[in-house]
Amino acid sequence: MRIDHVVTRADRIDHEQNRRIHFQSPAEEIKIELTRKSLHLLIIICIPLLDISPAVPIVALLIGMLVYSTSEWLRHRGIIVPIIAPITEHAARRRDGNRFVIGPITLALGALLAIIIFDPLQAKVAILALAIGDSFSSLIGKSFGRIPMPLSGGKSFEGSVFCFLTVLVAVFVFTGKFIPALIIAAATASVEFWPTKDWDNILIPLAAGIIASIVL
Repeated sequence: MRIDHVVTRADRIDHEQNRRIHFQSPAEEIKIELTRKSLHLLIIICIPLLDISPAVPIVALLIGMLVYSTSEWLRHRGIIVPIIAPITEHAARRRDGNRFVIGPITLALGALLAIIIFDPLQAKVAILALAIGDSFSSLIGKSFGRIPMPLSGGKSFEGSVFCFLTVLVAVFVFTGKFIPALIIAAATASVEFWPTKDWDNILIPLAAGIIASIVL
């Protein structure tokens, strides 16, 4: 058999993933987004871990990035790591194609930078903004968004408003300070507005942490 006719398992996996991604229905896209953002919200576990020691979430995040990166590297070579790889495939967006899905890496990096750069209170607020604002803005935008916003790369007015409101409520409940929560929510929504793709996982906690260090 000629070598160029041999189809490897990795080729079959990439082909199947491409087929699934390119033929996603609106309902499938919402289901994918629900899966992604349910996982996204798990980053909030860093907040109680910070009460133990900043070293605990730092180590946990580094281990998580290493395990996930290894799983993705193996997945693109046809080796499926149980649990992690199937979840990654089912949570892949259309824009991910068959590339390395970097969302979980940027998510962990965003939380990691917040913990390293800011004091514990500011880091908790930054992680809260990342977990709550980005997750719910995307879910609401995908499910109910009707008013597109210019320059946002297809994001909706409804999603941005919900990002602002959820961060406002979450930070106010967490800190008991309304005006600081209002300012932090506005900064989070402003950063989330721009079409930065998965890099908003880093930009949002940095923006929220910087504002929190000023107003709290």
